[in-house]
Amino acid sequence: MTRRVVVGDLRVQRIDRRDGRRSWTIVWPEGTVHEEADRFLRVHDGSGTQRTYAYYLVDHLRWLARECLALGEVQLRDLERYMGIVGADVHMPLGEPWRAGMRRYGRAALSTAAACLKGFYLHQASLGVNAGLGEKLDGTRLPTRADRRRALPGPAGGDLAGRRGPAGRRVVRAAPR
Repeated sequence: MTRRVVVGDLRVQRIDRRDGRRSWTIVWPEGTVHEEADRFLRVHDGSGTQRTYAYYLVDHLRWLARECLALGEVQLRDLERYMGIVGADVHMPLGEPWRAGMRRYGRAALSTAAACLKGFYLHQASLGVNAGLGEKLDGTRLPTRADRRRALPGPAGGDLAGRRGPAGRRVVRAAPR
């Protein structure tokens, strides 16, 4: 995993506690804490989930800023579109590419991102922010099935039928001598 310093954007910040424990939060470019994200991450304080959720949440918050959406304005369709952009199989226009140069999320990462976002927005709804979205999320699931059509760009992503023998069986060829 390559580390890079993020300047001029939201970032995840490690907090070293006096007792030797670590916590994670999200800070604005000027160094102030993102209060809404911090309140949610404190629920998971002391667990390994906190760091994971912080990185998924910072990616989502960066996307919100790029889309000019405030937390109180986010709708279920926006969350579904975000999940489609990061790799889930959704059938809607997705908009501009996001996370250029980065891989799409796989199945496990999509499930973790969906759990993080659902938990974050349900937490916001419990605090009175965007209660309508909280009600909709309470009874639905975010898309987590990976979109295989976009998983491999280029010729490698084509149909595999041409690489199989009769009746769909894999052709086993002997090594040349």
